[in-house]
Amino acid sequence: MSEPSASAHIFNVLFLCTGNSARSILAESILTKDGAGKFRAFSAGSQPKGEVHPLALNVLEATGYPVAGLRSKSWSEFAGPDAPVMEFVFTVCDNAAGETCPLWPGQPMTAHWGIEDPASHTGSDLEREAAFVTAFRYLKNRITAFTALPVAKLDQASLATRLREIGRSEGATAPRTV
Repeated sequence: MSEPSASAHIFNVLFLCTGNSARSILAESILTKDGAGKFRAFSAGSQPKGEVHPLALNVLEATGYPVAGLRSKSWSEFAGPDAPVMEFVFTVCDNAAGETCPLWPGQPMTAHWGIEDPASHTGSDLEREAAFVTAFRYLKNRITAFTALPVAKLDQASLATRLREIGRSEGATAPRTV
């Protein structure tokens, strides 16, 4: 990952999930706000639902994170020649981690940051919302650790190790490799 100046380069990050309606959307919004000026966040799904889960939007709005422009979209949007080149691709669900991903231009760093799907929770409205709040917290913790990394100063092997460690933090689902 060469860049003209470590302070001027903005790293593109893609969060992947199967449906692109909850976890990857939460991650995109969190990184958009918390990584502004250093990272540009995107999200997509292998089988997008076509709409963002309303509870994901509620949690983001309640915590002061942006929701404008969030939409459920296919990962094929990011595999074409006109797509932004990703420096990082993170899967946030075990299903997406197990799928054969497109070949991403630029050979991005990848890691699996799986957490439980809040959209699969049943129960009362309060219990379902609590699942989204929990997913938000786990993703925010991972993204905080990620944005604190001296990305431009770490060699590829060290960076890959740190990204995998972040993925194994509290709330991690079954470990996978991407």
